[in-house]
Amino acid sequence: MAALGRQVLRGQRLVPLSWACVARRTPHPPERGRTKQTTASHGGSLEEAFRVGPRNSVQQPGCRTNPVQGLPEKQSTPVDSGSLEPEKVISSLLDMGFSDAHVKDLLSTLPGANLQQLLDIISELILLGLNPEPVCVVLKKSPQLLKLPVVQMKKRSNYLRKLGLGEGKLRRMLHGCPEVFTMRQQDIDDTVKLLKEKCLFTAQQVTEILHRCPSVLQENPSELEYKFQYAYFRMGVKHLDIVRTDFLQYSVNKIKQRHSYLERLGRYQTPDKKGQTQITNPLLKDILRVSESEFLAKTACSSAEEFEVFKKLLAREEEEQEEEEEPESSTSEDKEEQL
Repeated sequence: MAALGRQVLRGQRLVPLSWACVARRTPHPPERGRTKQTTASHGGSLEEAFRVGPRNSVQQPGCRTNPVQGLPEKQSTPVDSGSLEPEKVISSLLDMGFSDAHVKDLLSTLPGANLQQLLDIISELILLGLNPEPVCVVLKKSPQLLKLPVVQMKKRSNYLRKLGLGEGKLRRMLHGCPEVFTMRQQDIDDTVKLLKEKCLFTAQQVTEILHRCPSVLQENPSELEYKFQYAYFRMGVKHLDIVRTDFLQYSVNKIKQRHSYLERLGRYQTPDKKGQTQITNPLLKDILRVSESEFLAKTACSSAEEFEVFKKLLAREEEEQEEEEEPESSTSEDKEEQL
């Protein structure tokens, strides 16, 4: 779909798939004989225009349209955001597949938005494979997307496609991390580089991780690396299982608490070099994907009181360990300064 959209945009006589382009190409009707609008005009609001009914203003006098798509046959000069009429914005959103409820939702949560910018950003999200419902969710969760230059949006979209995150895969990623379009490019590059070079995931596995666990993009790289090392060396979890179980989406605190508790209960054992254990370890999904009550009842076979006591003891042990490591690090720094 995205490829077709780009092909269409290159040809002026083909039917465009980008409705932002439709809005820009829609010429103004001649002033002569134009009836006075009693609702939303240049100075009106989108909410007022929607209450009147946007479909009444789709066909304007003096603008010949294609009977199938309702598109102008001749291209006119683009209209700027200040002169774009609210009725045309609503009409374009409806034509893109947004329901009346979607449009009302967008208007109520994004008041005062730049109309042309709104159509351009929504068009890019549609071309990436998102449906109207996910688009509304993303814009409500991250309204700062509407402040992005369209050029930057297109550039980031192309980058995500190169990572293999085009079409449907982007829906889950944007729902979990809509900031992927607004965060620094260097931060994304650093995360991808860490997963490939330090954690040794394949390019396909990195794509799956970003798709399934988009929150890794917002994590501190050192903490993300530590989480991988804990899974690989302490728990004996292989790369493929880390990807399949969405392991990296869970916090280090939750992972360590549940794994250490099972280990001390004798219900989890780190595999040896051959990947073998003397007991059968529980599945990762039964350790991390379930609620705490289900984890205690079915996996740990323990009480909530015992687990609470253990978590306090574990926190105290970690604090003591950090206190012991601090003097050692300061001593080594003093020796380096003396040298």
